[in-house]
Amino acid sequence: MSRQPPVPKRKPKPATPAELRNAIRDEALRLGFDAVGFAPANAGAEARDQRLLRLGEFLNAGWQGDMGWLGERTEQRADPQTLWQEARTVVSLAINYAPPTDPLEVLRQDERAAISVYAQGRDYHDVMKSKLKTLGRFIWDTYRHDLKVFVDTAPLMEKPMAQMAGHGWQGKHTNLVSRQFGSWLFLGEILLSVELPADSPESDHCGQCRACLDICPTKAFPAPYRLEARRCISYLTIEHEGPIDRELRPLLGNRIYGCDDCLAVCPWNKFAQEARETSLMPRPALNAPLLAELATLDEEGFRKRFAGTAIKRIGRDRFLRNVAYALGNSSSRETALPAVERLLDDPSPLVRGGAVWALSRLAPRQIVQRQRTAREDDPEVRNEWREALQTVRGRENGR
Repeated sequence: MSRQPPVPKRKPKPATPAELRNAIRDEALRLGFDAVGFAPANAGAEARDQRLLRLGEFLNAGWQGDMGWLGERTEQRADPQTLWQEARTVVSLAINYAPPTDPLEVLRQDERAAISVYAQGRDYHDVMKSKLKTLGRFIWDTYRHDLKVFVDTAPLMEKPMAQMAGHGWQGKHTNLVSRQFGSWLFLGEILLSVELPADSPESDHCGQCRACLDICPTKAFPAPYRLEARRCISYLTIEHEGPIDRELRPLLGNRIYGCDDCLAVCPWNKFAQEARETSLMPRPALNAPLLAELATLDEEGFRKRFAGTAIKRIGRDRFLRNVAYALGNSSSRETALPAVERLLDDPSPLVRGGAVWALSRLAPRQIVQRQRTAREDDPEVRNEWREALQTVRGRENGR
């Protein structure tokens, strides 16, 4: 059998920097990105030093909590060229995920779970990465420029780069705010080895507004543009691995995965349009589900219900810990108490501890006293029982 001649490599399409920039923008919008911006990979020493200063203040204050990885590779976070020396341009790409309804409405239905808007659809990491890789292939196949793709998990300061690329500015809640999309943007980046014309950076348009600062249930903002993650409900319900501090548990309300309060209240959201990426739209099963129903999930049920979503990342035990706290904050005692009592026998000490706290909020002393503290062998859960008994005794004694 004769050998087939090799397929000749396609020559790169010639293009000026401006033409390449326009081609990337057009292709990105065709693929479903809602905004495309370009910024220099070398932002300059002043910008780099300012980013490092802000990050250093955050880390030195200990506000990162369990997120120790934020203290690693700090130079790379502040400077894309430290991460990849060949980088000359940052292509900042954004997908709008604005919800169809006000996410604050579910907070008034405390028998139901409040799940952050971003987690109610398909995991945005998967959606963003797929689109970025497709765009990257287009750039390489057509123009043969080296590139690297990043989304969220890479050590890049995405929000300052998005501001440099003209998408918006970091608001007082530290999240990106866009004049076109409000607070509802997912971000991803492509670093290119070729220098392209940059967009104009966006300036701050928060003015005197304090809406995002004042609405925070746990007062996680010590100052405008500063976030103490250890008090942030998104951090507590997603990143924090152990029991949540007792003083903060009542402030969680029915928020079991993330928190949208500071995002949803932003006045710039009045210009936002509903997300057009269908895979990011809320799944019916994740839009305000009943807490008592979620409390019945075993490992298999958890994996099946949250397959393909960001929620699966925290695992069943941490998720049901959050559900237990929310049940303890519920005013629907008739449905909440039986669900809590079932969780007292859960295999996970983390879940049992949350259930004990919830029981102390919902049940009289007689019920708390006759529960299963005698056969609890986990020291942290036994301590929760002691605290629970003190709580109900204090409540009945008027303290």
